[in-house]
Amino acid sequence: MINVTKTFLPPIEEYQEYVSSIFQRAWLTNNGPLLNELELKLKAYLNVPHLLFLSNGTVAIQIAIKALELKGEIITTPFSYVATTSSIVWEQCKPIFVDIDPFTFNIDPYKIEAAITPSTTAILATHVFGNPCAIDEIQNVANKNGLKVIYDAAHCFGTIYKGKSIFTYGDISTTSFHATKLFHTSEGGAVFTMQPALLKKMALLRNFGHITPTSFDGVGINAKNSEFHAAMGLCVLKYADILRSRRKEQWNNYLNLLSGLKVQFLTITNGTEEYNGSYFPIVFETEEQLLKSVEALNLQYVYPRRYFYPSLNTLNYVASNECHESEKIAKTILCLPLFHDLSYVEQEMIARILLRVQNN
Repeated sequence: MINVTKTFLPPIEEYQEYVSSIFQRAWLTNNGPLLNELELKLKAYLNVPHLLFLSNGTVAIQIAIKALELKGEIITTPFSYVATTSSIVWEQCKPIFVDIDPFTFNIDPYKIEAAITPSTTAILATHVFGNPCAIDEIQNVANKNGLKVIYDAAHCFGTIYKGKSIFTYGDISTTSFHATKLFHTSEGGAVFTMQPALLKKMALLRNFGHITPTSFDGVGINAKNSEFHAAMGLCVLKYADILRSRRKEQWNNYLNLLSGLKVQFLTITNGTEEYNGSYFPIVFETEEQLLKSVEALNLQYVYPRRYFYPSLNTLNYVASNECHESEKIAKTILCLPLFHDLSYVEQEMIARILLRVQNN
């Protein structure tokens, strides 16, 4: 069976060594030494000045919204994982959907300004599949209209845009370290900012607002992560370069193997110096072609995923507006299996099945 993804696990002995140290200290959570070590090593690896390791990528978005004290309307993308939209609603703000660029799959920056109202307070955009948004254009719109910018960078570990980590852009960037991601901590996430004051605010939000064990500064929640998750992250981080190199090779393999397939491939945004190849999406001409291909792959125990379906502007708890490009892409896009030990032979088999379906 070949699933759309498979979690990379380091040698068990390496993880057990960390676990043994946790048992010796009996310090399981509350910003322990392994968590602090992971934060330091991630900052060095990603070349970012500030980050906070959190319990997951969804709470990272919620903390970003809370830290920026956003109210009213937040302009966002209809093409992302549901957590992008649900976090806005959870924080009692209103998502305003702006359609996407049909080639990069990111929010169309040239359609944002028309959606701005006196109630708009921010733009929350997703770097879809790790592909950078039109960052300069989005920031120009934000500056012109006095808006905050949050980037959902859940797929972006290792992505470099215009000489800097993708996580350094916007007022706050968030990411996921879920088990399905290129780099993971089993469950986890992070927030990034270039603003020390915002970092301090989010640190308080992460830990109930504690200043000391007996004093508090504002409302907070429990968004901390554990020593066991930090241990997994420290183990996986040792292999990050290998994982990224392998992913790039596999991504290029698919491009070559599927060059004769009548599908649209992801267009990487100009200015991207390092794309991490987190996902390999293909867009069919029709939903019928997609469904036939999925059926043929499933018969051979290959299980791709329809990332992202449905278009988020069609969810039953949001005010819907038409987003033609997003709705079309959502119905016709398919992410192929892609993970560290997927072999060339397996990629070749997947390509043959897709080409056979097309030619029948």
